[in-house]
Amino acid sequence: MPPRIRLSVSQLQAPLRQHEVRVLRQYASAAATATITSSKSPINQSSIPRARSSVNTQPPSHRRPEFRKSQLHRQYTSLLRTAPLILFFQHSNLQSIEWAAIRRELSRALEKVDQDNAAAGRPEPPLASIAKLQIIQTSIFEAALRVVDYFRPENVKPSKNGTRIDPNVTHDLSSTAYWSVLDKRGKHELSSLLLGPVAVLAFPRVSPEHLKAALSILAPSPPAFPAPTRRANPGYHDLTTKAGLQKLMLLAARVEGKVFDLDETKWVGGIQGGMTGLRSQLVGMLQGVGAGVTSALEGAGKSLYLTMESRRSVLEEEKGESGEGKEEKA
Repeated sequence: MPPRIRLSVSQLQAPLRQHEVRVLRQYASAAATATITSSKSPINQSSIPRARSSVNTQPPSHRRPEFRKSQLHRQYTSLLRTAPLILFFQHSNLQSIEWAAIRRELSRALEKVDQDNAAAGRPEPPLASIAKLQIIQTSIFEAALRVVDYFRPENVKPSKNGTRIDPNVTHDLSSTAYWSVLDKRGKHELSSLLLGPVAVLAFPRVSPEHLKAALSILAPSPPAFPAPTRRANPGYHDLTTKAGLQKLMLLAARVEGKVFDLDETKWVGGIQGGMTGLRSQLVGMLQGVGAGVTSALEGAGKSLYLTMESRRSVLEEEKGESGEGKEEKA
């Protein structure tokens, strides 16, 4: 402990120095001026700005909207409504470096499809920068699925099983949406697949070319969906990329709100020419149906005409024979 400084009585009673006296006089004059000003012109309390009272404009929700689960629920419902093509993959203990390698190769494959479409003069917008591969929380995603597919605000009843339901508050996080689809828990077609670690690849539109490129990278199955060769894409054959892809498994797909199994998903990816080719096939099929109907109607008319002509010739022959017989008798 440092030694204390002892002050003598003479030092305590020592006169103030000149600059100390000047400072004290300045403080005293400032205090006196402030007192006089306050007595002459009192402060108007109404002129002091007050803090604005925060008004809660958030509609009532079943869960607090600032929670992370609520934000994920909103994100998943938006994804399900805006992405008509979603692939579901099961992943097992993928490391961050493996995820980065998989996303890199997937982005390269999708960019190549965009370049081919641009070179062919197709008006489709690029999808490589919009398609997103992400890990989901299955329980929240399943709840978002039930809200998107089963919740219809126009069919809400004022009360259900004694629960509080307000037909005027029907957003995705409302109690109305929660209680309306609660009895559908575990009954969705994808509920059995949303178990364990699951990742989704979402596309903003249905594109068979991009789907084929994604399947060739994430779930190759020759000869329809062959993996890229080492010469064409050496990064795909890195040990890190191969180790990550071995931990991915394609489960199913959701196309335009319908659940597709593996075979149906590969059928969509195997459409030649993409959506343009599918439309041309549909037009050709409709034209073939129209030509078949026309030929069938024409065939029926021709057969009827031939039948009537043959019948007419038979009648004429019979009539001629009967006329000749009458002349012989006469």
